[in-house]
Amino acid sequence: MKLHKIFTPVLAALALIAGSCSDSYMEDLNTDPSKANGIDPNAQLTTAQLQTYGDLGMVEIYRNYHYAFSQMLMGCWNTTNYGGRHTIDNNEMCRIWTSLYPNAIKNLTDGIHNSEEEGMTNVNAALRIYRVYMMSLITDVYGDAPFSEAGLGYIAEKFNPRYDTQEEIYAAFFNELTDACGALSLSGDKITGDVIYNGDVNKWKKLANSLRLRFAMRISDVDPDKAKQEFEEALMADGGVFTSAADDALIKYMEVSFSFGQDTYSDYRGNALSKLLFGNDPANNPSYLCSTFFNQMYNSGDPRTFIFARFYYDGLISLTSPDNRIDLTEEIISKGIPMNPRDPGAYSWEPWPAGYDSDIMKEIAENNPSVEVSMARETEPKLASNFLKSDNPGVVMTYAEVNFLMAEAALKGWAVAGSADGYYKTGVRASMDFLTDNYGCRNITDDEFSTFIANNGIGYTNEQRKAAINTQAWILHFTNPSEAWANVRRSGYPRLKSPAEYGFGQFLTGGQEIPVRLCYPVLESSYNKTGYDEALDRMGGSNSWYIPMWWDVD
Repeated sequence: MKLHKIFTPVLAALALIAGSCSDSYMEDLNTDPSKANGIDPNAQLTTAQLQTYGDLGMVEIYRNYHYAFSQMLMGCWNTTNYGGRHTIDNNEMCRIWTSLYPNAIKNLTDGIHNSEEEGMTNVNAALRIYRVYMMSLITDVYGDAPFSEAGLGYIAEKFNPRYDTQEEIYAAFFNELTDACGALSLSGDKITGDVIYNGDVNKWKKLANSLRLRFAMRISDVDPDKAKQEFEEALMADGGVFTSAADDALIKYMEVSFSFGQDTYSDYRGNALSKLLFGNDPANNPSYLCSTFFNQMYNSGDPRTFIFARFYYDGLISLTSPDNRIDLTEEIISKGIPMNPRDPGAYSWEPWPAGYDSDIMKEIAENNPSVEVSMARETEPKLASNFLKSDNPGVVMTYAEVNFLMAEAALKGWAVAGSADGYYKTGVRASMDFLTDNYGCRNITDDEFSTFIANNGIGYTNEQRKAAINTQAWILHFTNPSEAWANVRRSGYPRLKSPAEYGFGQFLTGGQEIPVRLCYPVLESSYNKTGYDEALDRMGGSNSWYIPMWWDVD
């Protein structure tokens, strides 16, 4: 976004008086020396990266809809009320659209233009790669959307950008990533505004190629020939793809105080998704695991079960005392409290297992009579505190995901140098290590891993293998909710049933089936009527959240 030079009425009058002055003199007179003529494209890259998980208003959509539709969380009022009950609320559904287009997409588009003018080839390439990624967040939620003309209002007077079809958008993704990867050079300009790779050109190449793997797999059911071509070409492209966890694309955030005041909505330094999952009323509205997610791990003997899930007494917790959680997990396990919640997708305002009287709480109650001793909702697993810290990374893509993509590519018979079983095992191990390396979770031993794999192999038929791979990808993507929901819809795994099928149909307000997209903002019908109407025409005239993505043909 270029800053306009200051031209006031006073200066206009001076211009009339000094008609004989030179153009250069008037140019200098008309320029505020304390203001920059433009914004450094590096800074625009930084802002877009940090907004990805740092925008408190935007990431609310993950808590409200994505986690519920993917059946990872349920029980927090926001998650249950919106996504859990299938409640149509346009103000909540439009958050990604109304946050990214006027901010990240505008910054990235303007930065691309500025860096091209200034010959900043590497910065330009990084901006293009990240713009593709950010646009994927938009199109995978809404479908057809402005892409080719998005953010060009000031640059090219494109104030009502065309809604590109999702097929066109994905084709452009591949072209952009290929071209940007080819433009990156070790001898080029420095990328100084990068909070993912600190300007490492080789890692940016790997990210571009690895994103091509993701997007190729995304379209593999609707355009298998194009998907195969792009996947195999990405593997052979200059720079290669992720080969270890050191290549993970993770946005670095800071430890900032827990606050939900107005100023926090524009402060992108902390991981706002972690703050939301902690909650602004953590004692009464914490993040509970959905029984679908918990059951999958617990019933399969997954050693991550009680890494994600913990049983806490939160009667003493607050925003100013976020560490005042009393962990009852080991006590509950030792007492043999049943760990089989009622149904996948179940609502969470009743206890899952039976309640009990806590010995830990009896001791605490001796010095603090306000605490409870009889546990009820405390027996329902909550999201562990490790995932509620503002300096947790923002996940763009990981080495573990690349292994799951490679495993499924091997199933399809694409040209990958390895077996589906081998990539599956490597992906699961990398997924477990990812929690240790980035969230301070305990290390999962080789014996634990071997036992889990022995009991949860990849399967025998291709469909069993596909299910195993993508169920593990689902668990991996807990910290990347946009990719979790996208991959569940694309792959069809894990097989999620609507809450209506478990007897909760009376609570659903916006349809019985799990939605497959979110609706366009209502104001688009006024602000960009032509593009909006064309997009709706392609969907049969309806802005319904039951119209699948172009790539969703499972």
